[in-house]
Amino acid sequence: MLAQRLTSRAAQRFATQLRAQAPRRFASTETESQFVRERRAVKEHAVATTELWRKISLYAVPPALLLSGLNAYNLWNEHWEHWEHLPPLEERTEYPYQNIRTRNFPWGDGDKTLFWNDKVNYHNKDKTT
Repeated sequence: MLAQRLTSRAAQRFATQLRAQAPRRFASTETESQFVRERRAVKEHAVATTELWRKISLYAVPPALLLSGLNAYNLWNEHWEHWEHLPPLEERTEYPYQNIRTRNFPWGDGDKTLFWNDKVNYHNKDKTT
């Protein structure tokens, strides 16, 4: 009885393997050719889109970057030309809402922020309004 059961199971497994290896076919050749046409259209679209973005990246982006960099450079120079016409930092009015210090910063001399720039920022501890 055990031999019969093993033989029966082996036969079932063998039949399942044979069915799994059989080539699968589409229901009709029309469906297959439609699928192939759609895939070909997708690939052609991908090639065209890739080519478009390659051209944009090579021919449109560098001039745009160059123009925007030139504009930024001109604005930077105009800003510093304007800055030269202002009075020196020590003579400017220091308003009470500027440079409020409730306690010292834990770095440096305790009076300057992390983003302190000596060309632009000024704080006179002794001066009060």
